[in-house]
Amino acid sequence: MIKEDTLGRYLEPLLRGDRTACRGVIEEALQSGIPANSVYVHIVWPIMVEIERLLRAAKITPTQEHLATRINRTIVDQLQNKLPRRPTKNKRLVVCCAPAELQELGAQMLTDLFESDGWEVRFLGSGLSNDDILAFINQYAPDVLLIYGTAPKQAPNVRRLIDTIKTINAWPDMRIMVSGGLFNRAEGLWEEMEADLYAATPIEALQVASNQDQIPRYERRTINRRRKRRLGIPNRQPQRAAAPVAP
Repeated sequence: MIKEDTLGRYLEPLLRGDRTACRGVIEEALQSGIPANSVYVHIVWPIMVEIERLLRAAKITPTQEHLATRINRTIVDQLQNKLPRRPTKNKRLVVCCAPAELQELGAQMLTDLFESDGWEVRFLGSGLSNDDILAFINQYAPDVLLIYGTAPKQAPNVRRLIDTIKTINAWPDMRIMVSGGLFNRAEGLWEEMEADLYAATPIEALQVASNQDQIPRYERRTINRRRKRRLGIPNRQPQRAAAPVAP
């Protein structure tokens, strides 16, 4: 169990850029018996979200955000090999994200946690065009495409990617999940963009991606959903996450 003061003890040196002190807090948590995946979910992830909130509220400087994010990424890189390895699910996931460092860190953490959960994952990161992403999807044929994090100025491009995927309909069994960034701040944006799945946290992401197997094949995405709505034909509502269960 994470101690009540752990997050505060980690955040303070993180914003100072004190790598040694941050490593000390994480090592203390590990030595107390907290598994690496819980450190991901209950320490690094909420602190990452808090840093993003503080930056948007202008309560920390961009320099502090950079220092904190770089240290968090170093911690995550060191923890990755300590994550449990569950049996393979024979499921594939592709993760792409917005270009901001905070968003890349969140996407990297989700990649690690899905691999730990038995998924085969490819992490594309940021900076690829929609055409590049579509080409990779065509080659890799994932079960889920996870788009992590976006800013208001990037939202139209994400919408175009989702629209293109659904218009082409070349991957009718592939689900599109969104999380992080603007998706976590703008209620209902994921539905407006017609994503199939939404998760606010890593636990929800793992749950909702696994729960897709419970959706009958005939209910999966079909082409021209907007056209059907204009004609008054009802559509299945996208799946929301179940109540989270701590790892």
